[in-house]
Amino acid sequence: MKENSENDNIQIKLNAADEVAEFVAAAERCDFDIDVFYNRVIVDAKSILGVLSLDLSHILTVRCAERDSKFEKALQKFCVA
Repeated sequence: MKENSENDNIQIKLNAADEVAEFVAAAERCDFDIDVFYNRVIVDAKSILGVLSLDLSHILTVRCAERDSKFEKALQKFCVA
């Protein structure tokens, strides 16, 4: 795994609770920190309650401490342009 730069953020959109559960499950398989944020609120991507507490009507930003090809592949489903 390679180190990830701070500017290497991924924007996603989660539309339903089942998508949140799928996203959190993918994050839980990683052994490094992953944050999800919107505006000034930052939550742990491995916390289903934390992610559900965000405003899911907006685009969210994901920041990973490291890179993982399996996690990036899982994220593609939720990525926005």
